[in-house]
Amino acid sequence: MDIPGILFSFLPIVAVVMVFGSVMWKVYFDYRKRKEMFVLYHQERMAAIEKGVELPPLSDDFYREEAKAPRRSSHGTLLTGLIMVFIGLTSYVALHFTVPRTDTGGDAALFALIPAGIGAACLIYYVTVGRKMAQAMEEERKARLAEAARARNVPA
Repeated sequence: MDIPGILFSFLPIVAVVMVFGSVMWKVYFDYRKRKEMFVLYHQERMAAIEKGVELPPLSDDFYREEAKAPRRSSHGTLLTGLIMVFIGLTSYVALHFTVPRTDTGGDAALFALIPAGIGAACLIYYVTVGRKMAQAMEEERKARLAEAARARNVPA
């Protein structure tokens, strides 16, 4: 009985089950957190109504999921591209010099160039489109900071 071979054959199944389980875990806890937020909001509104206090309506951002998502960095595509290129190239060099070639002349290290290709695509995207978006995001951030500074300096 080949125990390592059997365990190795079940490895993809275990990996798929773990990925699916962790995604379901995240979905459940996001749902639970959102439900608790609405319950707390409802309790706050009911307590305010009982005391006769008028609360302002909730903003639209409260109901949107994407409003709570963290903002991506303006240079995220550049960073991702550089990381993927260097992972691919480093893996290629490591595999090329350590893994023996097959009899037919194939080189298993060529598969390590897949992440390098993905990284190159990210870098091309950043050069063509992402740089303009990064500049626009930076200008928007500066405008918001200037507006906040003006709002703080306005006499009441």
